[in-house]
Amino acid sequence: MVLRPRSSSPGPGECLHCRLTERLWICRDISVRRRSAPGSPHPSEQLSFLPGNQPSFLSLQALAALVPGVTQIDNKSDFLQKRPHRQHPGILNLPHVRLPQALANGAQLLLLENAPTMENQVQTLTNYLWSRHLPVEPEELQRRARHLEKKFLENPDLSQTEEKLRGAVLHALRKTTYHWQELSYTEGLSLVYMAARLDGGFAAVSRAFHEIRARNPAFQPQTLMDFGSGTGSVTWAANSIWGQSLREYVCVDKSTDMLALAEKLLKGGSESGEPYIPGVFFRQFLPVSPKVQFDVVVSAFSLSELPSRADRTEVVQTLWRKTGHFLVLVENGTKAGHRLLMDARDLVLKGKEKSPLDPRPGFVFAPCPHELPCPQLTTSRPLACSFSQAYHPIPFSWNKKPKEEKFSMVILARGSPEEANRWPRITQPVLKRPRHVHCHLCCPDGHMQHAVITAHRHGRDLYRCARVSSWGDLLPVLTPSAFPPSTAQDPSES
Repeated sequence: MVLRPRSSSPGPGECLHCRLTERLWICRDISVRRRSAPGSPHPSEQLSFLPGNQPSFLSLQALAALVPGVTQIDNKSDFLQKRPHRQHPGILNLPHVRLPQALANGAQLLLLENAPTMENQVQTLTNYLWSRHLPVEPEELQRRARHLEKKFLENPDLSQTEEKLRGAVLHALRKTTYHWQELSYTEGLSLVYMAARLDGGFAAVSRAFHEIRARNPAFQPQTLMDFGSGTGSVTWAANSIWGQSLREYVCVDKSTDMLALAEKLLKGGSESGEPYIPGVFFRQFLPVSPKVQFDVVVSAFSLSELPSRADRTEVVQTLWRKTGHFLVLVENGTKAGHRLLMDARDLVLKGKEKSPLDPRPGFVFAPCPHELPCPQLTTSRPLACSFSQAYHPIPFSWNKKPKEEKFSMVILARGSPEEANRWPRITQPVLKRPRHVHCHLCCPDGHMQHAVITAHRHGRDLYRCARVSSWGDLLPVLTPSAFPPSTAQDPSES
């Protein structure tokens, strides 16, 4: 059965006063929040689908309506399958992720002597990695240099020789250009990185793997390759999800100290003994043979460590050629991390070269429900498309409270987009208000939409599904082509 929204006119046995009362509840809640945040625009001014400046009664009608294009719940095949609404198939968030006990014990053992004095180092490295930008490309440096030189030459008060002019330009560039430096992970820095990023990286990758398993439970990978494996958190996360089917893990990292640390963690923190996960192989370079493919290929927080766009392009193309089913890319949930992932996504989708060994095209499995340009980057103030995963950190005296890992991800798959559900993705925290719910959605038509859902207008199923959904979930609604696509709304104004 397909539930359609009720018309705005009162139905049989229903008076106009009752319908208006419901909308006044919505308006009253919005008014309270408007007074609590001076200067913020009224929600009726934010919704791009409102039909111009209509009278206030029509505005109240629009507040209780979904935007055009999101109007029907996808229950044509009994999508709940007799489950409660809080378990509808669009829910993908995990509860608080916890490290496997063997991994947590190994990490504690390795940090036992240094943990009391490592807190400041961990915080410094965490702040540095989170605030890191991509390196400036040589072409961009040349463009800035020409602009500065032209600016200095236009100033009649500065009569400079060519040598002084060059020095002034270089001095200005140093002050205005981000100084990207490649990190060299020695034995000591590898330990600090493990204490800072092992648990958060494990949580982010676990969330990505969980989405693949939840939406494609029949997929049972046998091989996995992790580019930039670091401490090996991807191996542990994959083993937690598909442990019984995975037989081979290839961990690639150019730092021998990182590889040695990851191997120690597999053996419980010691250099001897049997590894907890069998079939793990460590390499410093990617497999050369073009015939070698892996069911799952992962790059977690590694593309941002490459020194140039050319290097990232070469690596992404190589990783895609090595991909048999899924390519999982994860980065920090910052604007720089999101833009980097969108560049990699476009590179794969628009790639002209077809591998003779695997001509299957690629499509976006998650988080985008489309292959169109990211609407988050086309707004007046671009935002990062990021998600959040709660986790329990490695237990130390200074590290006991649960934390949140904010990350961006892209999962690319081989095959046809028709193989995946194309439900809208919830891109911001869901706002639950009396009798209505606000959801910000990335829709299959490539637009961002702000949906206000009520049980009275859109049916109990859709309302309850929206109310129990959260940031990062899929909302099980159809977007019929019979409705015209709405104009993309600037999410920064919502």
